[in-house]
Amino acid sequence: MSVLEVNKLTKFYHKKSRGIIDVSFSIEEGETFGFIGPNGSGKSTTIRTLLNFIYPTSGTASIFGMDAVKQSREIRKNVGYLPSEVDFYDDMKVIDLLNYSSGLHGKTNSTRIKELAERLDLDLTRRIEDLSFGNKKKVGIVKTLLHQSKLLILDEPTSGLDPLMQNTFFELLEEERKRGVTIFFSSHILSEVQRMCDRVAIIKDGRLIKVETVENLTKNSVKRVTLTFEEEADIKLDLEGTVKREVSGRNLIMLYEGDMKSLITKLGTLNFKDVLIEEPSLEDVFMHYYEK
Repeated sequence: MSVLEVNKLTKFYHKKSRGIIDVSFSIEEGETFGFIGPNGSGKSTTIRTLLNFIYPTSGTASIFGMDAVKQSREIRKNVGYLPSEVDFYDDMKVIDLLNYSSGLHGKTNSTRIKELAERLDLDLTRRIEDLSFGNKKKVGIVKTLLHQSKLLILDEPTSGLDPLMQNTFFELLEEERKRGVTIFFSSHILSEVQRMCDRVAIIKDGRLIKVETVENLTKNSVKRVTLTFEEEADIKLDLEGTVKREVSGRNLIMLYEGDMKSLITKLGTLNFKDVLIEEPSLEDVFMHYYEK
């Protein structure tokens, strides 16, 4: 069952400035779906349109089978949203803010607040204005996970977190996944997406250019070939099917999508010291599609 469906969603800003164009995808119940692209590619515009913070120019979106525009108030009751930049009432204490947020959902869950705060090493007694950006992000995470929503929409969720807190955050998300929560994970940090997501959509200049499982993207497209030579001067290779190549010291690193037999035959004629053929990282695949 699809929790979220988007059909040709388009948003132009004033003076026909591009936002997103004909974006279409769906997310199944319990799936962790990655949404990747650099800053300015249309990730946040898509999310804000889905949440009815801004109105689409054309196209449709539904969440839980409800229209994202006409039934947005009902939808938000079961959605946890973490924006890329969090902004709260500066003069409130953290605990007061979280209790206020709980109250908006009709109940205060003090046990859940304390549990999440302890996991994230968040001081509930401090005022928002005294917090660093990283600690404000922790407040946003607690607020997002507090209500145990059916759908989590996360926009650049780890920005501002140190590596230790990032790991704790991913542990919390894994617990949500086991609970059957659907997660929409927007990020430009590809290692995070590869770690967490079942499928991924790549967006460029406001348009989707690929929607695929992470496994298929990294296993069925290209190979990463690393050749090590005795000397830098030995690095010469012109092979059809090479989509990207770079030289690093005595290493030649290629992304190759041609015939593997041709690759092996060609390699047999070269005087190299070592060779490594492996599946590409998601970052390799991402750059491959972006350069296309």
